[in-house]
Amino acid sequence: MNERTVWQFTDDRGQLSATGERPQRVLAYVQAGATLWDHGIRPAGLFGSGHDDPAAPDPAKTGSLPLDGIAYAGAGAALDTDALLRGAPDLVVAVSYGGGQVYGLDPETAKHLEDRVPVVVIDVGRERTLAGIGDRFAELARSLGAGEPAAATRERDAAVDRLRTLTAGPSRPGVLALSPAGPDGAHLARPRMWPELSVLADLGVNLLEPAEGPGANWSTTGWSEAAALRPGIVLADIRSNATPLAELRGNAGWAALTDTARVVPWNPEPVCSARAHARFLNLVADALES
Repeated sequence: MNERTVWQFTDDRGQLSATGERPQRVLAYVQAGATLWDHGIRPAGLFGSGHDDPAAPDPAKTGSLPLDGIAYAGAGAALDTDALLRGAPDLVVAVSYGGGQVYGLDPETAKHLEDRVPVVVIDVGRERTLAGIGDRFAELARSLGAGEPAAATRERDAAVDRLRTLTAGPSRPGVLALSPAGPDGAHLARPRMWPELSVLADLGVNLLEPAEGPGANWSTTGWSEAAALRPGIVLADIRSNATPLAELRGNAGWAALTDTARVVPWNPEPVCSARAHARFLNLVADALES
């Protein structure tokens, strides 16, 4: 390694990034930026995916990240290299769902971006546990001179113990995770395809499986098919690309599904920090207790 190298990090593609100074101006995919914030790193800029509003970040994905003073480069087709480099970042932190593809960016845009600035990609796909994803972000944060407070780990461990205790009894309500898809139905999550849902299953939560069929991550059904699963708790996708829950008020199918079920907000692109992990587990625990 060059003697002038001060900072280096090998990402989940096996690609080494190295610079003569520790990066200070981080441009991050929204999920990554919110995760780094929980580790004490305030990103200089954010970008979204093709599902996001090109004018503003999706608040469901930003966690506790304060958005004042953080530039938003945009999202979707209008997001090009010039827009990404406008804030002069010295590091880009992106995510991938496997295969090394930079999520949210056109492959050519990602290639041109990497010619200009180091790009670190963290794999957040189903092949890795939520804890494993969190560990990788923690490693990156440490390389940048930051780290999540020890209290956050204690909060997560306490939430794990609480949820495990609540699921130890003989009566376990069914939990259905879904993304509302308009007045006629929803996309039902296949639990083992989502790291944060796999955590719940491992802790004893009775996650309901949609019927086998097309769709690797989701099974698209009508509201009546979803209601037939008789969940006691519904984890409802609150990202901007899902139908807002307010728009489902008065919908007979949604009413039948949630008449006896408690609705818990769910972000399928979770903030991957110990504190955010604890927050999610406690939301589910609160629903189980009620």
